[in-house]
Amino acid sequence: MYKILINTKLADKVYLMVLEGDTSKITAPGQFINIKLDGFFLRRPISICDYDDNTITIIYKVVGEGTQYMSVLEAGQKLDCLVGLGNGFDITKSEKPLLIGGGVGVPPMYNLAKTLIKDGQKPVVILGFNSKSEVFYDDKFKELGCDTYVTTVDGSYGIKGFVTDAMQGIDFDYFYTCGPMPMFKAINAATAVSGQFSFEERMGCGFGACMGCTCKTKYGNKRICKDGPVLEKEEIVW
Repeated sequence: MYKILINTKLADKVYLMVLEGDTSKITAPGQFINIKLDGFFLRRPISICDYDDNTITIIYKVVGEGTQYMSVLEAGQKLDCLVGLGNGFDITKSEKPLLIGGGVGVPPMYNLAKTLIKDGQKPVVILGFNSKSEVFYDDKFKELGCDTYVTTVDGSYGIKGFVTDAMQGIDFDYFYTCGPMPMFKAINAATAVSGQFSFEERMGCGFGACMGCTCKTKYGNKRICKDGPVLEKEEIVW
């Protein structure tokens, strides 16, 4: 059981929640937690934005009844969470990393950036949103010392266009990304170097038992919750 310390709105339909509890099972940036909500059959998988010795920070978007329920929970309430799920990112592949987050794919990029910096690397960050009302955490990445670019589809903030528009002219030898599938396909087409994709996927169990979140790869179907959510560029069948 994890106690809610903070549950606050960050941007349009986007909320930040800080949970207090055991974080010892978290071993890599890009892992996720699976939250049980009273009255809902399936748990909700949410990527880990950041963590320390006794707290976990998650950022989620209200897209349905489950996340709407989460948005009105108050500090002091407790949640049943499975923690440290998934494989997370492998940070040993890059020297000049580019981090690309789209919408609610931004949160796992934050702890990844901190981990890369601790490893002596200096990541460049691109954050993609639809409009200014949805933008969050660009200031947090800048506070880490990352060169940070923000794109909005409507041009209301930062660079007008998509994350691939901001990639032009950036020197990188590897990339890490999390976001929606159309963004993934565009990044895959726009990059000559290798990288890792963290998939957003509906899940049943969250730990590999039900086979409900499989992705087709060159090595057969892989479970996003257990074998992922991070897959390497070269293994994915688009």
